[in-house]
Amino acid sequence: MSFLTRRQLYGVIAAMCAAAMGYALYAQYVLELEPCPLCIFQRIGVIAVGSLALLAAIFNPQRLAAKVWSLLIALAAIAGGSVSAWQVYLQHLPPEQVPACGPGLDYMLETLPMTQVLEKVFKGSGECARIDWTFLGQSMPFWVGAFLLLTLLLALYNGWRQAR
Repeated sequence: MSFLTRRQLYGVIAAMCAAAMGYALYAQYVLELEPCPLCIFQRIGVIAVGSLALLAAIFNPQRLAAKVWSLLIALAAIAGGSVSAWQVYLQHLPPEQVPACGPGLDYMLETLPMTQVLEKVFKGSGECARIDWTFLGQSMPFWVGAFLLLTLLLALYNGWRQAR
């Protein structure tokens, strides 16, 4: 990756996130895989990483500023990756321990205070434990977590490497 400038690598991270969101929308609208509430929060994590990386590519930070931008990207990746890890955990629970399905996210946002919505979403529900899609034997939340780990590592590398 040292053949890329700092700005270019931030751009690559942003492009990777755009591609990941493109596939998420393809999975939703073409493959008809309806995202659960935890999937939506993972998408928010990917969008946050991509948006921050795009801004970093535009502003082209150097030295200390590059470290700050990289840490912001890493924090967004950690947040999204944590949601992915929680969903993978729910998917591996024995069936009798899986939380019951709850109301949809749209309904909860319309009727409940935001603190209760977040509490219910992050507890997960039966729909979040269902595995509808796999690649190489792993579910989509696993791959989203792996993707966010990769973006985290790239961002940290980019912030602490010698500028080119």
